[in-house]
Amino acid sequence: MSEMGTDLWMSGAGDTFPDLMKYINLQGGNAAIQSEWKALYSAVNVCNAGIERIDLANLNDNVKAVRLAELRFLRAFDYWHILETWGGVHLTTTETSGIVTTANKTSVEEFYALIESDLLAAIKSLPRTTTDYGRVTAPAARSFLSRVYLSHGKYKEANDYALSVINGNYGFELLKNYGDLWNMANLKNKEVVYAVNYSTNLALNDIADKILNPLGHNRGSNNGHLLFLMKYDTETAMQRDLTNGRPFNRYMPTRFLLDLYSEADSRYEGSFKEVFFSNNPTATIKLGDTAVYATRRNMIGTTKPFKIYDRNYIYATDGKVKDQLRYPSLIKFLDSTRPSSNEAQSARDVFVIRYAELYLNAAEAQINLGNRDSAAHWVNIIRGRAAKSGSEEKMKVSANQMTLDFILDERAREFAGEQIRWFDLKRTGKLIERVKAHNPDIADYIQDYHKVRPIPQAQLDAIVNKDEFTQNEGYQ
Repeated sequence: MSEMGTDLWMSGAGDTFPDLMKYINLQGGNAAIQSEWKALYSAVNVCNAGIERIDLANLNDNVKAVRLAELRFLRAFDYWHILETWGGVHLTTTETSGIVTTANKTSVEEFYALIESDLLAAIKSLPRTTTDYGRVTAPAARSFLSRVYLSHGKYKEANDYALSVINGNYGFELLKNYGDLWNMANLKNKEVVYAVNYSTNLALNDIADKILNPLGHNRGSNNGHLLFLMKYDTETAMQRDLTNGRPFNRYMPTRFLLDLYSEADSRYEGSFKEVFFSNNPTATIKLGDTAVYATRRNMIGTTKPFKIYDRNYIYATDGKVKDQLRYPSLIKFLDSTRPSSNEAQSARDVFVIRYAELYLNAAEAQINLGNRDSAAHWVNIIRGRAAKSGSEEKMKVSANQMTLDFILDERAREFAGEQIRWFDLKRTGKLIERVKAHNPDIADYIQDYHKVRPIPQAQLDAIVNKDEFTQNEGYQ
């Protein structure tokens, strides 16, 4: 829900929710939307319960203050996702007890007021660092508040909180090599401001947790490694293995996304895989030889002893999809440490906030404040890290290039697949415009009302005040 239906992704052949991707007949019966609604409100209820009952926990004052701050951060985090996804829907700060058959429609401003107050309170009591990896810290709360302020149009505050982390001597830094971010042996690196951490003992992850995850999940852990891979394992001289991943073939990149990366930008090779080497040799293709080349390049007239799927094979002249099975694959989330090639769970941590986001938050805020020189300064730090050796000057940009569209392009290059794109487009008011311009498979279907998702029909069926708590406009 946070990446699909944007300018960056199209349906692969395995897409199970094409209504979310393409906005065709998207309604409140969508199972993914219903699942997210229940999970987020369940999480809010856990936070409300913890906040209300914390005096009963027999904690010393210092620990109590930190635990309360963690709960308030998590409540703000959940409510921000609820607000941005569905708009001004149900808000409560008290624990649900028993069956409740009414819901309220709360204004967007009231949502923001609670989110802001929770985060400001959390910042005061959270530690600067933690030895218990995965717990939220003060700089993580500051970073998230910067994101919230951008969404709320409070650009000075968004800039101030981004800079408070950049200049706060918290020990964060941009890794020199973008590709190193995704190394499974390097997950706890200095660029991670906040992560959802998973255990290498897959049994300890959320698959079996019926208290904090009452809905259950038949896979658990992090499933990102499954979703963005082309169907390589049916190709000649190829079979499924740990190195190349288990291809669910759910989502494929738009041609627009692939073309965003210049030849000077290391983030393309750090994000996408084009070449598959034979792991199932034939009489003509030896073990380790190139077996498949799925590329963004035009390879017309090229003859090679392996299969080539180039941009003209994958996409039509207008950018629409021709082949939903073969394409450059996003490989950020691959996990070769899984116990088998068919394992759907992964111990990979989810990077919720990376240090790079603070620089781009500051740049976006500065553009909205009319300070393009400052925006270019922050963007060039990110692009400097991304530059291939010898291409540093080619990657530099000027103040004249600083627009919201450029920031969105840069965020695409930096954060493709990292569960934030839909929110970026909505925040900047560019969702409809950019989808129509850059995703021809869904350009004809997206409408203004798609800026929020439909409220789950199961929720509407369960309440008695149906005249007050109604479906979002545009949905049935």
